[in-house]
Amino acid sequence: MTPAVIAFYAFALTTIGGGLMTVVSRNPVHSVLWLILAFLSSAGLFVLLGAEFVAMLLIIVYVGAVAVLFLFVVMMLDVDFAELKAEMARYMPLALLIGIVLLMQLALAFGVWGYSDGVEARLAQPILEVENTKQLGLLLYDRYFLLFQLAGLVLLVAMIGAIVLTLRHRTDVKRQDIIGQMMRDPAKQMELKDVKPGQGL
Repeated sequence: MTPAVIAFYAFALTTIGGGLMTVVSRNPVHSVLWLILAFLSSAGLFVLLGAEFVAMLLIIVYVGAVAVLFLFVVMMLDVDFAELKAEMARYMPLALLIGIVLLMQLALAFGVWGYSDGVEARLAQPILEVENTKQLGLLLYDRYFLLFQLAGLVLLVAMIGAIVLTLRHRTDVKRQDIIGQMMRDPAKQMELKDVKPGQGL
């Protein structure tokens, strides 16, 4: 076995294991950490495929932003996870049925999988004499510019939603009133005292 094949199996098994532990982990913080491991392993698979830009994008966007945002939300929100798990137990039979149907569909798909004639020759020859990153940039910022902007808008909405979920207004906490401080009249708020020597206020 070549080092590339060994790396592929290592990354593939780590991705599957990280995704499985994300679902079955009892601690939500551990679930997010397993999700980060699955993202990093997927980035390794993209590097093996020659898509280094997509791999770096996966690390920067999903690991560096989305997964960390999930981690902060999970740690900040006061969620009763025991109650959520009790609610999830009611839908476990339906979830198992859906999982079995998905596994059957995957088995049918892999059962009829095949390669077309001449696939080795096509893989050996590059499609264009242009770098991977340049091809992707030409597609994103030319043909799919609107969809790229909409994807950024979706991430913005997700970020605003996370901020709104963690924002709490407590009535027993004294907060600074900036507008009130700016609008008050110094003549009414200040009082001069004539303090004589040797006397207190």
